Amino acid sequence: MSNGPCCLLPSQMGVMNGAQELQSIAGEMPTGKIPRWYAVFTMARHEKKIAWHLGQRDIESFLPLYKAKHRWKNRCTVSLELPLFPNYVFVRIDPQERRRVLSVPSVVSIVSVGREPLPVEDHYITGLRDGLLTSRIEPHPGLEVGDRVRITRGAMADMVGVLDRQKNPFRVVLSLEMIGRSVAVEVDLADIEPVYAVPERSAMDAFLIAAESGR
Repeated sequence: MSNGPCCLLPSQMGVMNGAQELQSIAGEMPTGKIPRWYAVFTMARHEKKIAWHLGQRDIESFLPLYKAKHRWKNRCTVSLELPLFPNYVFVRIDPQERRRVLSVPSVVSIVSVGREPLPVEDHYITGLRDGLLTSRIEPHPGLEVGDRVRITRGAMADMVGVLDRQKNPFRVVLSLEMIGRSVAVEVDLADIEPVYAVPERSAMDAFLIAAESGR
């Protein structure tokens, strides 16, 4: 019996090469679940800082912003970039990585159903990104004619009335009951909020309900 070098037949070489190729592919496949988008609930006015921290930790995130003009008490007007969904940042992660997100300063929680994080469909994030590039998108409290609303800023702050009509896409006319009579007051949409609602969360809640119903 010969102790010389062993020669493999072409068919045997093909089987070995195929096994090595499968082993290589298996080694490159991710071991966890496919990353998906989730909404992260944050402390107020910490959205930009959280997005920065997420980037430093190589966690993919998306913070939709819109441009708004703000007038200070000294009558100086400045242009600001504000979160479209106050108190929320989106992250794209494997659910097993949730602890990395929850460890970021000022992160409160990940929006979940029970103990399971609630994913946001990819096409909603894609639509938001594309829409912000091509259209003017601003937050809206979801008010309708007849809703009771409260003025939040200005000389008539904290007065409650009834939304009478929407004058144009960016301003509304508000009816206030004062001494048994009504007066019509024009206010910015950003200066009113629905009564018995939490404005910081209402837009995001509606977004998540729409995302869940579309699944």
